[in-house]
Amino acid sequence: MIRPLALTLVLFVFAFSAEAGELSGKARAIDGDTMEIGGIQVRLYAIDAPELKQTCTSSKGKEQQCGDLARQMLDTLVKNVKVKCKESSRDKDRTIVASCFAGPFDINEQMVASGWALPLVEESDIYLRAEKFARARLEGMWRGTFIPPWQWRKENGLE
Repeated sequence: MIRPLALTLVLFVFAFSAEAGELSGKARAIDGDTMEIGGIQVRLYAIDAPELKQTCTSSKGKEQQCGDLARQMLDTLVKNVKVKCKESSRDKDRTIVASCFAGPFDINEQMVASGWALPLVEESDIYLRAEKFARARLEGMWRGTFIPPWQWRKENGLE
């Protein structure tokens, strides 16, 4: 027979690990820095990708849908693999903010290294090397010109 105190302790530990633990499963990209796993939205920790409607300019001066291209890149990284996310925090809307992996690959870092997201240094400077890599190799948005996502949101009344 389980004692009430022991049962309470077990329930508390289970609730804590479910609340602040790991989330894993098949993922679907919502935008360049947000995905869904099992019906739960997860924002990628310490990165910021262009908004879906955001455009940028290619090296040839052609306008392109960089927000959708960022979403496509994230979708490519998570398609047909089991994704594991470790919660870092919750944002103001209570959305899980997490570091996510596809096998040994840090998805957050891959998004920055591919040039389709920027480090969000107010959360962490962990992805600055990936940004230098993308910039030096002219990956993703670095091939042309773009407005940082946080500035674009501000200019378009989304913040």
